[in-house]
Amino acid sequence: MSMEVDAPVPLAARPSTQATILCYNCGAAIDGTQAAGALCSDCLKLTVDITQGIEREGILLMCRDCDRWLSPPAQWIQATLESRELLALCLRKLRGLNKSRIVDASFIWTEPHSRRIKMKISVQQEAFQGTILQQTFDVEFVQQYKQCPDCAKSYTHNTWRSCVQVRQKVPHKRTFLYLEQLILKQGAHKEAINIKEVHNGIDFFFSARNSAEKFLDFLSSVAPVRSKKSQELISTDIHTSTSSYKFTFSTELVPICKDDLVALPIKIARQIGNISPLVLCYRIGTAVNFLDPNTLQTADLSAPIYWRAPFAPLADVRELTEFIVMDIEPVGPPKGRFLLAEATVARASDLGVNDITYLVRTHLGSVLHAGDSVMGYHLTGTQFNSDEFDKIQESKQYSGTIPDVILVKKHYASRKRNKNRNWNLKRMAREESEMKPRKQDQDRDEVDYEQFLQDLEADPELREGLKLYRNKGAVQPPALADGEMSVEGEEDEGLEIPMEQLIDDMEDMGMEDEDDLEDGEEV
Repeated sequence: MSMEVDAPVPLAARPSTQATILCYNCGAAIDGTQAAGALCSDCLKLTVDITQGIEREGILLMCRDCDRWLSPPAQWIQATLESRELLALCLRKLRGLNKSRIVDASFIWTEPHSRRIKMKISVQQEAFQGTILQQTFDVEFVQQYKQCPDCAKSYTHNTWRSCVQVRQKVPHKRTFLYLEQLILKQGAHKEAINIKEVHNGIDFFFSARNSAEKFLDFLSSVAPVRSKKSQELISTDIHTSTSSYKFTFSTELVPICKDDLVALPIKIARQIGNISPLVLCYRIGTAVNFLDPNTLQTADLSAPIYWRAPFAPLADVRELTEFIVMDIEPVGPPKGRFLLAEATVARASDLGVNDITYLVRTHLGSVLHAGDSVMGYHLTGTQFNSDEFDKIQESKQYSGTIPDVILVKKHYASRKRNKNRNWNLKRMAREESEMKPRKQDQDRDEVDYEQFLQDLEADPELREGLKLYRNKGAVQPPALADGEMSVEGEEDEGLEIPMEQLIDDMEDMGMEDEDDLEDGEEV
């Protein structure tokens, strides 16, 4: 017997029904299985505040002397307005913000003089289980001033922990003027709590030994120096066996400057390239660069070799004599910015008195022309108190190579041009010595500064590593009528600096002009 089985009848799929409820606040239909607290999304945003425990106001402490901000508990950081560093500092100071996820944060513009910093912050947080809200709110900070410990020490005597004494035994300050511009460009003096100008040098005071060593490394990278360290015991704790010291670094620069006439020891002259012992110093960098004006041969003398057997220059810029170029003719190919030429010159004081002329070789063939004034060293009839020069005169190899005149640089009419220059320099804020300088010392400093400015105008290589600023207050020369000629323009030909080499003046860099410093203003 067989049993018949009916074929399975497929069941029709029932439509899924959503559990729909009404929002108890506004009556809108919502999905009850996903609704949080029986509220719709609009009512959830209106009734739930995820920023309730986050502060809306705060205080930022700033030091007005160094423009640094206090990051609790005791750290002072450098940050400009509306910078990432300041934004991170503001977010760290808000209590309750660590419980939420920060989505976006930005500054709201405020008046600079209002001393208010406003921010717009967007955060996300879970309001109910499975429900995440995102809200945006504003925070306002009040800027208050508080002096940092480093600035407080700078206004108190004898609070420094390390000192760098920079000295150079020369009768002028042209090297220090150039070194000052290098320090300003690199910002190597920012950690100094005080800068004091003393006789034959400058003292830099620091609050930590590491800062002084860092500054000493900078000096070694830009100039040939030697240093010596000493320390003084201040106090000792017998319980913890800790001591406090003051460190002093004595730094001495090579007493050879640009445009100095140098009589090298014959042994050293042979070691550095068999150059002639009677040379000119044409540049000072990490080494001393010498030039033989008769052959255009150059040589470098490193600082360790110099300090092993130091020697003084034969003559400096104070002993330069003015000559007039009667005739000049190039005799060789150019070598960099130098061009070997033979020139016939006469002393400016001998014109109209006698007919004495000198035929010399010079490296200034590219800048000198007939009728120009040139400064040089007059060796004929000059007595030098130098053992090295006496050895050169007694040498059979080099006694016949001593010229009558060594030309150094082209001479321009000397006059006050500070008000007419289209550029200026910045100076460091420094403390002068307690005794007021004498009138002759002030005049000498002004002459050195003016000579340094003229050297910058005449030497493009010298101003490559410096910052020159546009002088907005420069007095423009009056317009000339047709047919008139400018005598001053002829005197200043070659002394103008192109405008593309100048940068805009930054008033917030903590530096002042030389004219402002003369008026008594301090940074």
